[in-house]
Amino acid sequence: MQQQKPDSPDHIPPPNAESPSLVFENILENVADAFFALDLDWKFTFLNRQSEQLLRRQREELLGKNVWDEFPESVNSTFDKQYRKAVAEQVAVTFEEFYPPLDSWFEVRAHPSSDGLAVYFLNINERKRTETVLRESESRYRTLFNSIDEGFCVIEVMFDRDGKANDHRFLEINPSFEKLTGIPADEALSGRSVSELIPNFEEKWSEIYGRVALSGEPIRFVEGSEALNRWFDVYAFRIGEPESRKVAILFNNITERKRSETSLRAAEERYRALVEATSTVIWHATPSGELSLVENQWNKVGGQNSEEMLKWGWLDVLHPDDREQTKRIWQEAVQNKSVYSAEFRVLTKDGDYRWFAASGVPLFDDNGNVREWIGANTDIHAKRLAEAERQRAEEDREQLFLSEQEARRAAENANQLKDEFLATLSHELRTPLNAILGWSQILRNRALGREETEKALATIERNARAQNQLIDDLLDVSRIITGKLRLDVRPVDLPSVIMAAVEAARPAAEAKNIRLQTLLDPHAGLISGDPDRLQQIVWNLLSNAIKFTPKVGRVQVRLESINSHVEIVISDTGKGIEAEFLPHVFDRFRQGDQTSTRAHGGLGLGLAIVRQLVELHGGQVSVASAGEGQGSAFTVSLPFLPLRNTERRKTESRVHPRAATGKQLDCPEELKELSVLVVDDERDARELIRAVLIDCGAEVTVAASVAEAIEHLKQKSFNVLITDIGMPEEDGYALIRKLRALAGEQGKIPAVALTAYARAEDRVQALRSGFQMHIAKPVEPAELIAVVANLAERMTGIESE
Repeated sequence: MQQQKPDSPDHIPPPNAESPSLVFENILENVADAFFALDLDWKFTFLNRQSEQLLRRQREELLGKNVWDEFPESVNSTFDKQYRKAVAEQVAVTFEEFYPPLDSWFEVRAHPSSDGLAVYFLNINERKRTETVLRESESRYRTLFNSIDEGFCVIEVMFDRDGKANDHRFLEINPSFEKLTGIPADEALSGRSVSELIPNFEEKWSEIYGRVALSGEPIRFVEGSEALNRWFDVYAFRIGEPESRKVAILFNNITERKRSETSLRAAEERYRALVEATSTVIWHATPSGELSLVENQWNKVGGQNSEEMLKWGWLDVLHPDDREQTKRIWQEAVQNKSVYSAEFRVLTKDGDYRWFAASGVPLFDDNGNVREWIGANTDIHAKRLAEAERQRAEEDREQLFLSEQEARRAAENANQLKDEFLATLSHELRTPLNAILGWSQILRNRALGREETEKALATIERNARAQNQLIDDLLDVSRIITGKLRLDVRPVDLPSVIMAAVEAARPAAEAKNIRLQTLLDPHAGLISGDPDRLQQIVWNLLSNAIKFTPKVGRVQVRLESINSHVEIVISDTGKGIEAEFLPHVFDRFRQGDQTSTRAHGGLGLGLAIVRQLVELHGGQVSVASAGEGQGSAFTVSLPFLPLRNTERRKTESRVHPRAATGKQLDCPEELKELSVLVVDDERDARELIRAVLIDCGAEVTVAASVAEAIEHLKQKSFNVLITDIGMPEEDGYALIRKLRALAGEQGKIPAVALTAYARAEDRVQALRSGFQMHIAKPVEPAELIAVVANLAERMTGIESE
């Protein structure tokens, strides 16, 4: 039967001490990918919740069924071929495939093993739809590119050794290009430069485009080409990175417009009358560029009157940041006798600056000399504000796009780390599980001698504790990540803490004949911290040093005070750390050797927990190693406890101590003839608790569900209730609510929550729900007996009062 899972996807509850295989299943239930397992007969042996959703089938319908019988459309498909390839060649395969019956695309990763095939798969319909949208977008762009009437081309600007633009070549053109320029399309895209295509083509065009490529500033200009006998209205802007030297050009052939300018002069007076009725400011300038006349419209908006603007006085009303550039553009237009176009800010009568667009053209006499300049200033303030807003929006979109790319890269990296971590976790959980199952089967099937039996039981217990340690490390990391790890802070004498950790690690060192040396300054001073967590820091570092130190090596622990802090240095003569891995030593799930042939086990969490615990104490941890085979040294720096705080708190024991490991059962008198109701949907868990309590003389009734427990409660009186929390249909919280709702003494029975939900918030919820005690699985039999006896004694004392 499947237990309910906690809400948090990051939380992996510890398994039942008698059912360690549930750990792996619980983890697979909470991974983001759908997962199922097949045996060598292609039958389903496991499916997680996500696979039910994607396959649209209940796991009860599929377990034990042949995958090809249940999904006949996949026979002779890519799924069939890839799965069989993975099993036959014993290689992992990854592929994408569309499955018509489910109308879905899947990304599939199949991993073979000696007893079958593990398959991870993910619905990628959204990704496929995105790819389709991108293709359609490219098609729309190409259609627009080919359909616009304006000429459009992309060029590459060419520079000489002095950095001067002297030529360019066409990289891309649209169909209108040939019609507007007269340059055949096949010649334009032949790879030759413009000077090779048109030997007398003016170099000024390359110079203009060179300025755009170098500065990145777009430019709009009108220019004529004698070589092509055409005039063009051009808008040029840089594309790509500055190093690409690519410029996009949008242009129109305005030769006919130029030829019409002569006739336009005749309409000057009519145009002037029309302008009088508009807000556009008309101005005239001499051939040398001095302003000679400003129409009266300027007096309506300008901070100067028309007379003050004459000659070069108009520059004084421009924004200081715009003056030099505007003057330069104007002088270049005068010098080149070309169209003048500029945008700048002007001080108005209101004291504010407003954006104006200025454009001017030269008027020529019959000899081709400039007779005068005529131009107009148009208020474009609203337009500029809109353009600025649009530019900000484009920048935001670009930043969002870059962020999405970075997020995708991070997700892909996280996905890879997840796969590596799951593979490592599977290995680390299966290794002790192998010993537990193996010796359990031997004990059941063979009659062993006392010595062999003790060896088997010791092996089972040692490996079960190893699995429990793995789960504790995972829970510690989960609490650290979510910010829920709490420290029991008090003044701490480090030498005693360090020696406790050393004594705990000593058996492992002696087993490898490693010399464990301590150099502790007895006057190092007090620090403020959690003694249990500090001992965990030292023990983790010591265990790591012992694990990577060969036999007959040395591990040294040194404590000394330096300035305003103390340092704990744990050094060894072991394997050492390669330079490229040093920055990642304290990363979660990272190990120097992640191959299947690695010599040392573990999940890569111990050092990550050390760093987090040290930082929670306000300290720092670092590592140094001269390289492979040169040993390593870990240094923990912790701040001194301020002198005024040394007497603030007295040392206290932890709130929830556990029974000592391997403690012999000592049955108290309170358990004799004590009536206990045990509720757990797992039969092995019920039988374990029942056996422990019966051995101490208690009368035990067991129930597999809330409904069955309520029936027992209605028929018989009990002294204590022990119940699991996570159960199907109705959980332990539902049971405690129903119990407290019962009338009379039955509703007051003291209750113990014995559960795999072991977080601090789980304990708080249990106590608030009406339980008197909360115990986390796996529980030591001695601890369970002590808790039940203590609870029975307390309740007896209350009744006697």
